[in-house]
Amino acid sequence: MSINGFSFPTPIQFGAGARKLVAKHLLNQGKRRPLIVTDRALAALPVLAEFQTHLAGLDVAIFGGVFGNPTCSQVMDGAAAYKAHQADCIIGFGGGAALDVAKVVGVAATHEGDILEYVWDHPQVRAITHELPYFVALPTTSGTGSEVGRSSVVSENDSHLKRVVFSPKILARCVFADPELTLGLPAHVTAATGMDALTHNIESYLSPAYHPLCDGIALEGTRIAAAALVTAVKEPSNLAARSDMMMSSMMGAIAFQKDLGAVHSCAHALGAVCDLHHGLANALMIDTVMAWNQEAVPAKFEELAHVCKVVGGGGAFVPWLKAFKASVGITGGLAAHGVKPEHLPRLVEIATQDICHQTNPRPCTSADFERLFKAAM
Repeated sequence: MSINGFSFPTPIQFGAGARKLVAKHLLNQGKRRPLIVTDRALAALPVLAEFQTHLAGLDVAIFGGVFGNPTCSQVMDGAAAYKAHQADCIIGFGGGAALDVAKVVGVAATHEGDILEYVWDHPQVRAITHELPYFVALPTTSGTGSEVGRSSVVSENDSHLKRVVFSPKILARCVFADPELTLGLPAHVTAATGMDALTHNIESYLSPAYHPLCDGIALEGTRIAAAALVTAVKEPSNLAARSDMMMSSMMGAIAFQKDLGAVHSCAHALGAVCDLHHGLANALMIDTVMAWNQEAVPAKFEELAHVCKVVGGGGAFVPWLKAFKASVGITGGLAAHGVKPEHLPRLVEIATQDICHQTNPRPCTSADFERLFKAAM
């Protein structure tokens, strides 16, 4: 049997009110000049202003230049803001986009070149050699789990292709996971981000990579999301459901150290070509891809059905997924969400090039992706 290396991320302070611990934590680390990296919408909302009331003793600046699917230029603008403030640490505050940018603002602020030169598959990839600014993360959505991830996904400015900076060095030094920060999320955002979390857990479990630790986390993360997401959508002030979804989100991101699958390759293509929200793109593809995957790993589908309490076993898991999506308000195929037949060639090209499907339980060719996108239309 081969030798396998396992690693798990970062200290986490989890629970209602965890955001109130950030100032003391940073001051204990000798940090006094944080740059908050957040997205444009959050920067204007009361949730950020309320968070700032808990940052007494710190000289805070805000970079609120993240929007949409984050781009390399947003990272470079954040690095310029870090230098202008003469910051000594970074607070990532937001959903997956803001946290992905926040994780690599410190790289761009302390290293030469464009952040694109640090993506893992750049032909002359630069190494992260200098010490990075102290970084803490506060998620305000329960979807990507970016707060506990060792990768940052940013898009090329012109092509919108998603690129990945991957390094344990960009992990948050501490995560403050406060479900109260998600109480104001609209239902459609709760649904889309929740489906992202569910997809991470499911695809991680189905990955053929060897990682029993992540398998256990992924199955439990799947169980939690299946039990909590509908309540979180329909009862937005239900703190227990919000807490469960935040935990499921982190579990999915921890589990996908094991890697993901074809759903994510499709979603990355849909984000690049059609600018679809990542969680929504996953939701629109997951039942189609799972129907195709099922014959490859039927025993794993039985296990997924068991933890989701699906009546009928593994054979009923895909119909359950479709009904589950509808129960949180995600209906219709790709066409209903703006995807057109003329998009198909580029979607297929990008999905085929995407790395995620290399750990799909069933190998994928360009022809397979074409059939999957057509079936999901």
